[in-house]
Amino acid sequence: MSRYIPVPAYPDKMPVDISFVFEKEKPAGKHGFVRADGDDLRFEDGTPVKFWGVNFNGGACFPDKDYAPKVAARLAQAGCNIVRLHQLDAQWDTPNIFSYSKGKRVTTTRVLDPKSMDHLDYLISCLKEEGIYIYLDMITYRKFKEGDDVLYNDQLMDAAKPWNMVDERLIELQKEYCTQLWTHVNPYTGLAYKDDPAFVLTEIANENDLFQDSPMKKREYQPIPYYINMFREKFRDWLQAKNIEFDWENCDLYTTELPMIQFKMDVTEKYYRELYDHMRAIGVKIPIAGTNWSRCDGFIKTHEKMDFTDSHHYFYDWKWGNTERVCANRPITGAATVFPNMARMKLPGKPFFISEWDMPWPNSYRAEGPIYYAAVGALQNWSGFTIHTYSYSARLERGSVLGRELSTPVGGVPYREGIFSTWNDPAKFGLFYHAALMLRRGDIAPADKKVAAYSTNLTKLQATANQGLLEQHQVATTFDDTLPQGFDEAHPADKAYPHPTPGRIVSDNGQMWRDLKKRIGAIDTERTKVFYGFLGLAGNTASNKVRTNEGISMNGLSVDCGTDFAVIAMSSLTDDPISKSDNILLTTVGRARNTDPVFDGEKMLEVGKPPIMAEVIRADIRLETEHGQKMKVWGVNAEGFYSGAVPTTYENGVLSFTVGDEENPACYYLIVKE
Repeated sequence: MSRYIPVPAYPDKMPVDISFVFEKEKPAGKHGFVRADGDDLRFEDGTPVKFWGVNFNGGACFPDKDYAPKVAARLAQAGCNIVRLHQLDAQWDTPNIFSYSKGKRVTTTRVLDPKSMDHLDYLISCLKEEGIYIYLDMITYRKFKEGDDVLYNDQLMDAAKPWNMVDERLIELQKEYCTQLWTHVNPYTGLAYKDDPAFVLTEIANENDLFQDSPMKKREYQPIPYYINMFREKFRDWLQAKNIEFDWENCDLYTTELPMIQFKMDVTEKYYRELYDHMRAIGVKIPIAGTNWSRCDGFIKTHEKMDFTDSHHYFYDWKWGNTERVCANRPITGAATVFPNMARMKLPGKPFFISEWDMPWPNSYRAEGPIYYAAVGALQNWSGFTIHTYSYSARLERGSVLGRELSTPVGGVPYREGIFSTWNDPAKFGLFYHAALMLRRGDIAPADKKVAAYSTNLTKLQATANQGLLEQHQVATTFDDTLPQGFDEAHPADKAYPHPTPGRIVSDNGQMWRDLKKRIGAIDTERTKVFYGFLGLAGNTASNKVRTNEGISMNGLSVDCGTDFAVIAMSSLTDDPISKSDNILLTTVGRARNTDPVFDGEKMLEVGKPPIMAEVIRADIRLETEHGQKMKVWGVNAEGFYSGAVPTTYENGVLSFTVGDEENPACYYLIVKE
């Protein structure tokens, strides 16, 4: 029978603090402005950088001043070095950038609320002090008001998508907003945002495109004749200039016929260039992306002139409404194809960033997420990740349970009540330590081989090749079979790329693998070692001590796990490899949940109540270390106290111990030379 222990979260402190590992990186900006340097991001002084962090959504971007330094410190303790400030302009948030509180009627979005800006400024200064950089969003959810002089403003969807890419008035308002933000002087740093090297990345528009063809979007986009006619007339003029015959008056606006795709590509590139040039003209120095998702290969191609590319990726197939609350429990480890679309926005010679990702609660296997995403990103030499999201609010009084950060759904969207909030989830945020170390420190080396997956059809999103490439070799998207500089092979994107060993996916540098039959994955490097997936048995006795498996091993570490699903992650907290390190962090996490949730199959009927609980992971661990019996193993509880010493033995260079036994069970352990 499974055992669970309480793992409450505290908004001002992590159980273990690894900020000292990156102490020399404080404050953010000490190396100068970040630059795109081929596939990499590099500071002005030549220092390369990888980013691991979180989104702050909406109201979380404007915290009270007593909370701002606490949350900044907590992020640094978890190993984070970037925050994406997201949804600043969403009217359903409180605060938002146009209104600090609800009550007073807002008639224009052309004025930034001074109190909101003061709180945002102070948060940025606190993050900067802790070595945490800023990814600043531009337009995301802005709802134009009657005072903005926008036609049919009350009928436009969030951010006036997609017409904000076409209409001149909407583009001018975006330029004005960019100017207001980037030239704003932060009184706590003394710098305009554009002049502060703590800002590292920005995008022109969040999740914005002309290529979306879903029925839902069609219903939202098409009811405003003024904008539809404007778009058709621009299409007519484009066709005439290209001397192309096409039924511009009656065609489906979301047809995938090539003339429409090419027109949308031209409009998109013009829009990006106009906003890009404006930001450069007002003094923005950092890398700029277009948007952060892909609808077809033609849309990806429009980003070739941007400084970096960005994408969003979620591992879920669930329905979450006010009454229909369904989450399909799917692990990563047993899937032959996991994230083929995640890499399609990566272009040769440009940095790549994932500004939103998640494997959300209540998926029982979500602890695989941070490890897998970070490992793949490191293998692919991507520039970083920010999870969506840390929180939607800075008011975390309700943070005693998972999935219900707020009292009710926000803006009519049920998941905004806290389903994506990760700050209090031991199954995800509890593994940020190891994910951050793997990526930021370069514990996993980039894959040896580089393959260009070239598109054969701009009207489609082709990602079949990535199914075999993502965990094996470095991959980037190209648009013909010409081999880019530095690449070893070109392969058609719509054709499968084989794995040498059926049922087993292995990176070409040997540092990560997944066994599809056993549903087990592993990371094997000198400074970080991880086993994840179905490591143990599904049918143990109540004492969890019966074994029928032989355990699993890698270089210098073997684990015999008695819990069916688990992540067992070990990282050196020094520059030394684990075998020589005198300070090691071990995290053992599997399923985590609220107390007494109620399910009907995969449908959640009741979220549950406090405290948050984590399943105890029981495992026999054998670790090679040169420090002998001087290495002591201490359990660490949620409050950061030693919960107790774990008995050890040492023989022939191997330290042996059992975690998760009846006494002193924990999620976190420090293995320290005493």
